[in-house]
Amino acid sequence: MTALLALATSLLWGLADFGGGLLTRRTPALTVVVVSQCIAVAVLGAIVLATGAWTEAGPKLWFAVAAGVVGPVAMLAFYKALALGPMGVVSPLGSLGVVVPLGVGLVLGERPGLLQFAGIGVAVAGVMLAGGPQFRGAPVQRQAVLLTLVAAFGFGSVMALISEASTTLTGLFLALFVQRVANVVVGGGALYVSVRRGGRALPEDGGLAVIRASLPALAFVGLADVAANGTYAIAAQNGPVTVAAVLASLYPVVTALAARGVLSERLRPIQATGAGLALIGTLLLASG
Repeated sequence: MTALLALATSLLWGLADFGGGLLTRRTPALTVVVVSQCIAVAVLGAIVLATGAWTEAGPKLWFAVAAGVVGPVAMLAFYKALALGPMGVVSPLGSLGVVVPLGVGLVLGERPGLLQFAGIGVAVAGVMLAGGPQFRGAPVQRQAVLLTLVAAFGFGSVMALISEASTTLTGLFLALFVQRVANVVVGGGALYVSVRRGGRALPEDGGLAVIRASLPALAFVGLADVAANGTYAIAAQNGPVTVAAVLASLYPVVTALAARGVLSERLRPIQATGAGLALIGTLLLASG
């Protein structure tokens, strides 16, 4: 069951990342985050009411609040990086966020093995290969790498926090709801500040009509991300965390395959090598 849930996490995260990256190529990233999370809040709110999950409120919900504050920052950084592309490089680098749950393990007394040390070296080499030869002095694409690494740290933090936010299924519904409410508050505040400073909330071409037409895709992105958080939390709580982390970290493969199949995206050999090394390093870190 742990393996199936973790693989479902990979599929959901990979498709959500691909969809979010596509949407931000036309719609401001903050708008994508806020609208998709508002839809998730509405759906989760109905589930919480239907299951009576609010009765399980307790101190652990602060983990969900923290995850909700970190999440929009990570999503915004990642969507912007995906919009800059290429997705086949950005997405594997984003999977380095698994370092955070491993770091939590170190604090709790675990010690890295040989495979984990090897994973650190391989992952760093992958970052250098994926980020260096591709960018050759192009600031906007160097920015994509930096944004991806910020997102990776945020995603890893969310993984560690949400897995601690509840111990029951109905409690998980409540934790995910609280997390998404915090997402909307933080993301909405950032969007308001951005607009006040002259930024855009709507696409330049089409405006609100584009948002309305994109609602099904926005709903998919928001709900797929929620579902992935849920399946990962259950997988990590009911089986070996290393198995759950390894299989859940395969989501960049889904994003890369989607980009290749839908966008016909092609990578230079050195970029593909770097992206592959980053993914291998992640797996070594998680399995060590």
